[in-house]
Amino acid sequence: MHGWMSAVLIAAVVVAVVVRRLRGEPLNARDLFGPPVVLTALGVWSLWQHHDLRHGLRHGLGAVDWAWIAAGLVLGLATGALRGATVRVEARQGVLWQRWTGWTFLVAAGSLAVMAGFSFLAEHAGLPADARPTQLSIGIGFLGEALTVGLRGLTSGIPFAPERRGPSALLGLDRTRQQRP
Repeated sequence: MHGWMSAVLIAAVVVAVVVRRLRGEPLNARDLFGPPVVLTALGVWSLWQHHDLRHGLRHGLGAVDWAWIAAGLVLGLATGALRGATVRVEARQGVLWQRWTGWTFLVAAGSLAVMAGFSFLAEHAGLPADARPTQLSIGIGFLGEALTVGLRGLTSGIPFAPERRGPSALLGLDRTRQQRP
């Protein structure tokens, strides 16, 4: 996939997720885990394409590089989990809903600063830029958030919202089964 196409796809998924979560949305597994899984898979695919993980890493990623990649993934999960702790999870119409708060944006801004600093350090330590796919970082952050919000939802005792139908439901474009309070 061309760089600009990848950037447009990443931006579209991120904007769709942020807009939906600002307005508040029913909490279901597809909406919670779909975007992080898609972005993380795209990031792994990008890493695979640039470093051909099947045939001995033609760009020569070594143990130190993999340590930087692993540390970035752990940091991304942690900052995403912290952001997930600020998401409002509540019952509406008998099911779980989620909505981002002002604290969520504050933590997101802090997360961006932390991840930018980490990326700067990794780059100066010699980790190639193509070993730090943006979609992998964003996807892992959203995955950390999803795991935290999902766990909070499970422990609430309130049922998750039913899954929406249709191929556009993953991006929140299929609103036929969802009503605003």
